[in-house]
Amino acid sequence: MEIMTDHGFRKTIKYLRALFFISLIGMVCMAIVLIGILTYAKVLGPPALAVPQSTLYFSDDGTLIGESNSGQKRYWANLNKISPDLVNATISIEDKNFYNHHGFDYKRIAGAMIADVKAFAKVQGASTITQQYARNLFLEHDKTWSRKINEALYTIRLEMNYSKKDILEGYLNTIYYGNGAYGAEAASQFYYGKKASELSLAEASMLAGIPKGPSHYSPLSSMENAKRRQKLILASMVQNGYITKKQAKAAVEEKLVFTGAHNTQKVNTAPYFQDAVKNALKNQLHLDERTIALGGLKVYTTLNLKQQKAAEEQIQNKIDSSSKIQMALVAMDPKNGYVKAMVGGRDYEKSPFNRAVQAIRQPGSTIKPLLYYAALGHGFTPSSTMRSESTTFHFDDGRPEYTPHNFNNHYANGEITLAQALAVSDNIYAVKTHLFLGEEVLADTAKKFGLSTKMAQVPSLALGTSGVRVIEMANAYSMFANGGKSVHPILVTRVEDYNGKVIFERKTETEKALDPAKAYVMTQMMAGVFDNKLNGYAKVTGSTIADELTRPYAGKSGSTETDSWMIGFTPQLVTAVWAGYDVGQPIELRPEKSYAKKVWAGFMEEALDGRPVKAFKPPKDGVVGVYVNPENGKLATDNCPVRRFTYYVAGTEPTEYCTEHLKKGESGPVKEEKKVKKPWYKRILPWS
Repeated sequence: MEIMTDHGFRKTIKYLRALFFISLIGMVCMAIVLIGILTYAKVLGPPALAVPQSTLYFSDDGTLIGESNSGQKRYWANLNKISPDLVNATISIEDKNFYNHHGFDYKRIAGAMIADVKAFAKVQGASTITQQYARNLFLEHDKTWSRKINEALYTIRLEMNYSKKDILEGYLNTIYYGNGAYGAEAASQFYYGKKASELSLAEASMLAGIPKGPSHYSPLSSMENAKRRQKLILASMVQNGYITKKQAKAAVEEKLVFTGAHNTQKVNTAPYFQDAVKNALKNQLHLDERTIALGGLKVYTTLNLKQQKAAEEQIQNKIDSSSKIQMALVAMDPKNGYVKAMVGGRDYEKSPFNRAVQAIRQPGSTIKPLLYYAALGHGFTPSSTMRSESTTFHFDDGRPEYTPHNFNNHYANGEITLAQALAVSDNIYAVKTHLFLGEEVLADTAKKFGLSTKMAQVPSLALGTSGVRVIEMANAYSMFANGGKSVHPILVTRVEDYNGKVIFERKTETEKALDPAKAYVMTQMMAGVFDNKLNGYAKVTGSTIADELTRPYAGKSGSTETDSWMIGFTPQLVTAVWAGYDVGQPIELRPEKSYAKKVWAGFMEEALDGRPVKAFKPPKDGVVGVYVNPENGKLATDNCPVRRFTYYVAGTEPTEYCTEHLKKGESGPVKEEKKVKKPWYKRILPWS
């Protein structure tokens, strides 16, 4: 053996020293790079964890009624809402050291490299759950170096800024399980038809095996492959201490039932209502369209499934299938404005135009309760009388004369009361009242009732010639039904983001908008629409459906040449129904003129079936009820053939007794203290 010379020894030392310094420099450079990467990751801060997810819509009882759909099913479930067996199975097979590393499992990486070298091919993966989550969130699934570097950077940012719980929850909500299902909740719903929190060990271990290769390990593609993968996962769970061998054996032997269908049976529920909800999210909550469609929101609505079904069935059953007429219906809870049912047309697939909220149509005589509410504030009472006769109105300001007509040109040709004028829908009485009050009064009153459309201040406004929206008319009548409180149509009660954080919650606030006494008197007058005691020269307009009604209602019908309406209510529910043609075609067929009333009556009875029968409750003070002769509005005596209990604003009730039915020589009761005078408005109104 040669002994190394001093020269050789010094040369070796020199090389070793150089190698040391090079290594030291390399380590320093690596440290600098690592520090730089960590600093850069810290500066970038936490990456956003939001991913495209289906927005879900729920009815008032929490039932899923619809979801946004881009071909993928994505639901977010909190970690405590995912079966612990699925969580443990996933960690066991994908990343058993998940809780002990900081994003990279170096031992696993080294083992994978050795295995790949031995096999001369890539046979073993080493990606941690954090790495896979980073890839699912932010990156394309290519194999370039730039992608790998970005993946590492995102992995570091996730580990630096989020807890293991956050990362695990995010991973389980973003991994792909095949068949369009992203995340554990969507996968559980698709494969088993149940929530992720309800999975058994057998179901969870089967599901955990799919992400490795959804087309290969899905039980719907190959039960053999899926079963083999399930056994491997259960074995790893035994090895890692999650379950016992006995539990694993039982899970392998458990027979599983697969549904293989996404939960889509409810997505077509109330499509017009759902469109209106989306518009509310956009215009009232100011959410952008992408957030609404793919933000993973949970939107809780006011829709009542029973009432929605009743509305759709009534329209389908009451209208002849050959008719081309359109319909719209809005039902609201008058206490808070919650929209309980909405139909915007007869077939959403053929026409998604929502006639309940978008169409502006002439309301006809349904505007009269608003007019007469204003009249109660100007000295009118249910007993106020005016002549019903063919009348032409002349104007001093140069406007052309105006000649309105009653239905079928029928008139009393004598005096009728306000209560009867409303019940039989006398147009002459309405126009006289409107012109006496001043044409601006009804327009201003309409605004007070929440009507946003412009009202033309013309004589015909009293007959509903200025267009309105169905939903706004339902809201206006709600103010009568709730005793005069201001409400607004509400479709959404709460909105949560993908992580369960409440970003909107409705706080119902009502304030006084109408005089409670006048609102109640108007409600009682509208109840007269169904009371044959108010029959006069014509029958009350609700007589055709009165026999179908089993509880107290108030309401008003209306019609123009092109529009047919029925709006009515109980203390619990207000419903507005419209029928007509989109292009303004005249409604000429007799059956089509009655559709609105028939649909309204059928719907109200079905919607309220099983709920307590409630009468309209008068306010504590401000109203007085007396028996009157409905023909002339005077206090009734025992001799009057018809006596009707009628409410008045306190102090405006009649004081004169009816004497028309006394026998010859009899004198009726008279209150001496009050001298009967001709009503003041008759001394002013020339055509009264």
